[in-house]
Amino acid sequence: MAKTLFILNDPPYGTERSYNGLRVAGSLAKREGEEVKVFLIGDAASCAKKDQKVPQGYYNAELMLRAVGRHGGEIGVCATCMDARGIADSELTDTTHRSSLDELTNWVQWADRTLVF
Repeated sequence: MAKTLFILNDPPYGTERSYNGLRVAGSLAKREGEEVKVFLIGDAASCAKKDQKVPQGYYNAELMLRAVGRHGGEIGVCATCMDARGIADSELTDTTHRSSLDELTNWVQWADRTLVF
């Protein structure tokens, strides 16, 4: 089983790095024999905020994260980054969890490959 870790740094909107990282993570999570973990750090912590409302026809980072989770992906959100941005645990989408640098370190050791966006 191939194990891929995605580390996302950018906000959900305004740049396309987190969007593109989530696209690849979602595509890979659907494939047989693949395990995917996503860690949201820095401004990417905002990707996990639930109840996002975006303009018609625009991508929704929350829905993209849910798709990764539905296909067995695990998604951690940096606790320090959440606190710095005023994001409470209760505001996270249901497929994500409050995480830590220790968990990220464990995931880096777990992964066969790490992609940083």
